[in-house]
Amino acid sequence: MTVPVFLFYLFATLAVVSALAMVLNTRNTVAAAMSLVVTMVALAVIYLLLEAYLVSAIQIMVYAGAIVVLFLFVVMLLNLRSDDFAPGRARLSRLAGALLGVFTVGEVVRHWGALPAPPPLPEGFGGYRAVGIALYTDYVLLVEMASLLLTAAIVGALILAKRKID
Repeated sequence: MTVPVFLFYLFATLAVVSALAMVLNTRNTVAAAMSLVVTMVALAVIYLLLEAYLVSAIQIMVYAGAIVVLFLFVVMLLNLRSDDFAPGRARLSRLAGALLGVFTVGEVVRHWGALPAPPPLPEGFGGYRAVGIALYTDYVLLVEMASLLLTAAIVGALILAKRKID
């Protein structure tokens, strides 16, 4: 087993274990959100190992950075306590997490040696330049529509915030 393959399996296992910890840790929502951070960072490392550098950077910036910080902000703002959760639901989520873990381990064991070697990557795969050229030539209309949508969302948020101040 080569070092990249070993690292891939190591970080894939870390991602699955931290995702299970997130699901099973229903009593402490901040710890569950931190498990989500570990899952997102492990996925970013997997993208690096697969030579998808842009996807890895986006994973860190958008998910591990913005989304998880937003989740933590909401959790801390709501100040959730462990007695706010129904005990039957926590037991059910633990059972579902355990079943998912057993299923995942079974699938990994079943397919352990059957996966073929990945094909060689084309030149410029995963690079910023190729994605930038594609976005601003073939998909320029979609990029402009997304920018208009984001601008409308910002204007709407400003209008709603101004109404609350007045």
